[in-house]
Amino acid sequence: MANLNETASAQRIHISFFGLRNAGKSSVVNAVTSQQLSVVSEVKGTTTDPVKKAMELLPLGPVVIIDTPGIDDEGELGALRVKKAKEILAKTDVAVLVTDVTRGMTDTDRELISSFEDRNIPYIIAFNKCDLACAPETAVENSVAVSAKTGEGINDLKLRIASLGKQTEKEKYIIADLTDDGDTVILVIPIDASAPKGRIILPQQQVLRELLDFHRNIICCQPEELPSVIEGLKNKPRLTVTDSQAFPFVAKVTPSEIKLTSFSILFARYKGSLEELVRGAKALSELKDGDRVLISEGCTHHRQCEDIGTVKMPRMISEYSHADLKFDFTSGGDYPDNLSEYKINVHCGGCMLNEREMQNRIRLSLRNSVPIVNYGVAIAQMNGILKRSLEPFPEILKILD
Repeated sequence: MANLNETASAQRIHISFFGLRNAGKSSVVNAVTSQQLSVVSEVKGTTTDPVKKAMELLPLGPVVIIDTPGIDDEGELGALRVKKAKEILAKTDVAVLVTDVTRGMTDTDRELISSFEDRNIPYIIAFNKCDLACAPETAVENSVAVSAKTGEGINDLKLRIASLGKQTEKEKYIIADLTDDGDTVILVIPIDASAPKGRIILPQQQVLRELLDFHRNIICCQPEELPSVIEGLKNKPRLTVTDSQAFPFVAKVTPSEIKLTSFSILFARYKGSLEELVRGAKALSELKDGDRVLISEGCTHHRQCEDIGTVKMPRMISEYSHADLKFDFTSGGDYPDNLSEYKINVHCGGCMLNEREMQNRIRLSLRNSVPIVNYGVAIAQMNGILKRSLEPFPEILKILD
């Protein structure tokens, strides 16, 4: 896990290594990372759970390296390990298929390649153990011959991975493109019992950092200070961004000529999903007695008495819909394959998920014909301020007309 001085995991390119047991995945991972990230053994199935490492991979930059269990694991536990390995596909930006050159490509290897292609995941095949044999299959497109034992081909593999990773990078902004040079932005950051001691939460950190990078004028305050902050400004701010939980109060005290949105809505757009999440908001008003609601979170934070996911959101949704609802909860990497039993999927802002995983979750929800909305959009909808909170995004506003 990255510490507070490192690039957040969700902003790193996720590079995952897949393959059969004893193909040498872990050995190749160790060679690529130049450290003993994974335990290596002649015994099949040594890697029992995905192993992750945040690091710098030159010339690409900040990445997360993921070593997965063998995709051909057997038995009851083996099936669970295979399931864990396949779940990693949802967050993979670049895939590396490690295959044993002495055994050649297998049907399972080809199935993995089909999975990469179905998900539009760029991939490279690493034919390992090239010190033992040289097969014509090394001429396969997107492949490189390597030896984790001697180091042959490892640098070439790293360069090929970096090249694929560069192709997945897009010029995207959280907030900078909504502002201009010299603009002032107010960030409303509640400090309550759930706030981490001595720091602000990740979405707030990332918005603040991007505004600093672009030399914007920034004022941070708690909700109760907002009226005096606005009153004391000589020039009106371009934008006010608030924590979603303070939306009702902030909307009330912020003059209508100042655009308003939330951190959660900014991140919905940053993950490339704001349009679908706004479309899903309508389903909140259509809930009826007995309907099932899924509340999904991308992290496993310590839950307190007024936790937003398990306490506040269910309460707000029940009061808004006037319905007796049944709520289910998921957190972290747990995410159901079958969502069809739910009337709506209410998701967190996804700050701990990379863009690919968040979009995969949205696609899975829509594939099951289940509307999906995130906390910020849902709270704005339930407080009658969704249109106002979308004023910085005129193209998205058209959806509500």
